[in-house]
Amino acid sequence: MSLSAHSPSPTSDTATEQPSSDGVTPGGVQSVDRAITVLEVLARTGGSTVTEVAAELGVHKSTASRLLGALESRGLVHHPSDGSPYQLGFGILRLAHAIPGRLSVVAEAHDEIRELARTHSETVNLAVLREGRAVNVDQEMGPSTVSTHDWIGSLTPLHATASGKVLLAGLPSDERAQLLRAHGLPALTARTITSRKQLERQLIDVVSRGYATVCEEFEIGLNSVAVPVRDHLGTVIASISVSGPAFRFTEQHMADLVEDLKKAGLRVSRRMGYAPLDASG
Repeated sequence: MSLSAHSPSPTSDTATEQPSSDGVTPGGVQSVDRAITVLEVLARTGGSTVTEVAAELGVHKSTASRLLGALESRGLVHHPSDGSPYQLGFGILRLAHAIPGRLSVVAEAHDEIRELARTHSETVNLAVLREGRAVNVDQEMGPSTVSTHDWIGSLTPLHATASGKVLLAGLPSDERAQLLRAHGLPALTARTITSRKQLERQLIDVVSRGYATVCEEFEIGLNSVAVPVRDHLGTVIASISVSGPAFRFTEQHMADLVEDLKKAGLRVSRRMGYAPLDASG
């Protein structure tokens, strides 16, 4: 007996699929993935129609409508009665509330900075912004590190350190201006940037490149490179830096490891809830 011309094809949304050994059908996993993608789309756009969601997912409008309906039934998606685009629902807050309020960037970053120190054999620090300074809140030393200086708790100037420049670059311009007026740009070495215009140009580069470098601006003989850590809003909340003696930790050395450092920063950011708009972060 031949199949009817109207029978669903094996690749259609309604095709029957056999469960795997763990009892989950491939289609079930796909539906979960699509539902998560819908939430990410609505978070990014602030609101989307069924047609727009379908286009983002690459599915038929009926499939997008079913996904939105299922999410709406759980309160995760809201469809205003005036016919406006679908939006995230207050059910998202219920889920978010289950996350511990004191989610710690130190805890989330520790394994990453330890692995960076092991892999690149240099000192790795995690810093946050406190009272107009970069304060180091965690540190790991590589196996070949000669210095035993403990930077944890140390307050370092924002304008003369790689971590500080990353934190500065992440601030709104008015907040940055106020902070720099309050603390100034004191010269710590002959290479310290003391010009506001020159510093601002550097910070533009930090934003575009995704990292900052410093060569003997804070301390003679010490170079460093740093990347940002972001939270769920995309706000820079911390920086991860790798530093070492200038004779060994050269500009070329920093350039060679910066991709590893950026990937580590992105992984920590994801754990803090950050969702970049594309795969490159």
